Amino acid sequence: MKCCLYTAIALTYLGITGAAFADETPFLQSLAGDWIGGGMMKRSTSSSPINLDCNFKTQASGEALSMKGTCRGMIVITRAVSASIKANGTQYAGTYIGPSGGISGLQGKRSGEAINLAVRWSRVINGDRSATMTIQRVDANAIRIRTVDKDPASGQQVVTSEINLRRD
Repeated sequence: MKCCLYTAIALTYLGITGAAFADETPFLQSLAGDWIGGGMMKRSTSSSPINLDCNFKTQASGEALSMKGTCRGMIVITRAVSASIKANGTQYAGTYIGPSGGISGLQGKRSGEAINLAVRWSRVINGDRSATMTIQRVDANAIRIRTVDKDPASGQQVVTSEINLRRD
């Protein structure tokens, strides 16, 4: 009887921890490819949006994802942006290099079709060093990258960038 009890406990434990260490490789592979699209960004939470045209090359290798691209705004200004994240079980961590060139930290987890990340900016932006970024698979051929930051004056959450991409 003890034998069966220990076996049941062990199988329950394996079932619980097995879900906690799900393989993220298929999801990350679905984000790989060449992407084009556009959207907007704000220099601060109170500024007017700047329209963007962007292209990205995304590569997935195992439980790692690398996104490298350029976005062009105001017709003549082009900036490189990139992100690299790695899954460890259900947790994600990595870095983001935005238009200013600073290296910011990313940490979070996936929920359904989206990777929800806390951003730790390389410098103070909008009064602090924190924001959120979501990389969402909208469908098999579309992804959205959205950054939300807190407006220091009102305390309200403001979308400071949103880029909608389609497979090229």
